[in-house]
Amino acid sequence: MAQPENQLYRERFCCSICLELLKDPVTTVCGHSYCLRCINTHWDNGEERGNYSCPQCRQTFTPRPVLLKSTVLADLVEELKKTGLQAAPADHCYAGPEDVACDFCTGRKLKALKSCLVCLVSYCEKHLQPHFQSAPFKKHKLVEPSEKLQENICSRHDEVMKMFCRTDQQCICYLCSVDEHKDHDTVTAAAERTERQRELGLRRQTIQQRVQDTEKDVKLLQQEEKAINGSADKVVKDSEKIFTELIRLLEKRSSDVKKQIRYQQQTEVRRVRELQERLEQEITELKRKDRELKQLSDTEDHNQFLHKYPSLSPLSESTHSSIRIRPLRNFEDVTAAVSKVRGQLQDILKSLTP
Repeated sequence: MAQPENQLYRERFCCSICLELLKDPVTTVCGHSYCLRCINTHWDNGEERGNYSCPQCRQTFTPRPVLLKSTVLADLVEELKKTGLQAAPADHCYAGPEDVACDFCTGRKLKALKSCLVCLVSYCEKHLQPHFQSAPFKKHKLVEPSEKLQENICSRHDEVMKMFCRTDQQCICYLCSVDEHKDHDTVTAAAERTERQRELGLRRQTIQQRVQDTEKDVKLLQQEEKAINGSADKVVKDSEKIFTELIRLLEKRSSDVKKQIRYQQQTEVRRVRELQERLEQEITELKRKDRELKQLSDTEDHNQFLHKYPSLSPLSESTHSSIRIRPLRNFEDVTAAVSKVRGQLQDILKSLTP
């Protein structure tokens, strides 16, 4: 059988609940077919609410329909099995321990493609289709698969928490807002999210500005390091030239002065590099916090956003304002002192000339 035909038959003769070839097929009044066991299990789960509906088109039935096995459809499915038709999805489509599983699948569950914040159920690609095809479902809020949907349910009233109490800083349902929170400052979760999103944007702007300011300080420190090294190298060169003119009598002193300059150079460079490293660590931390804030900012679930928002750690004080560039007078003073000694020695040598 050609591949397109195989795909067509899979769609026609597979149960949309278990996603396998129909077993003991039955057909509802609305014309959709399911495994007898799958549809009965589905209706058993909704029996407490008296809700008997078609999983695909959502047409409801009252009372619960009595379904009989479709002999013709069962024979057709058996003929299809003989042709080698396989209905099972590939292994990589099934949910593993680290995946969010489809709540609608029975048996071995497929990976969820989306979670619905209205239904509070996660759906695989197959079971998600009614949300795209049926008008009432198109208003539902779909987000990335989540295992924390139950956190959106009020434990007291078993209702979706769409409100936020600013007095108690917690998510509540509508019944809570007219009950124990009736005298509190309450708004919708969406409104509170908008306000907190604005604050989050301001905090990110502050972080980004601090990153820019600190990066400027790092550049200043890099320039200072270059100036220190350049000045030190020049002093060493000048000192060596002067002490060379004094021959062996000043060789020892020349070595001592060079060591002192290098020691001071290393001390100053070490100070600058340590401060530079601190600022670079601060930049790294600020960027990490910015990524955390962006991740929270991109969270589609209002309740998850508001749940995590209070745990954000405050920003530490910036250290870049304490940066001061020190003058390089010490190295220049060494050059001047050596030049003076040379002049004095020359005068002494002239006075000793016969």
